[in-house]
Amino acid sequence: MTKQRIFVAGHRGMVGSAIVRQLAQRGDVELVLRTRDELDLRDGRAVQAFFAGAGIDQVYLAAAKVGGIVANNTYPADFIYENMMIESNIIHAAHLHNVNKLLFLGSSCIYPKLARQPMAESELLQGTLEPTNEPYAIAKIAGIKLCESY
Repeated sequence: MTKQRIFVAGHRGMVGSAIVRQLAQRGDVELVLRTRDELDLRDGRAVQAFFAGAGIDQVYLAAAKVGGIVANNTYPADFIYENMMIESNIIHAAHLHNVNKLLFLGSSCIYPKLARQPMAESELLQGTLEPTNEPYAIAKIAGIKLCESY
């Protein structure tokens, strides 16, 4: 049986590491992991070169620039720019290299600050976002729309 080659982007983070722990228990997968030093996901050429030679079957996109309220307020451009670069580079490379499955992780912050509770997916884009994480949220929404567009 051929093992599925699965790239987990963001494998050192909270969610990415949990995904890796679960996948590692399966005998039918080969995990493909790269640290930030090994592969800068913000670098489109590096990401394309990686996908061209890696033979990836599935991608779990858990990589993101994250921070708290102070960082979000101090560096909003970094949050929107870096997250959009990471997302667009990986999603586009996955498309170009015929990856069979891509799981993109969103965030609860993509929903309006005053969304009805319990929140439904239909609340997306139906109100104003929480200002302290709006750039991060907009980048995540852009990633969702990019996935839908492919």
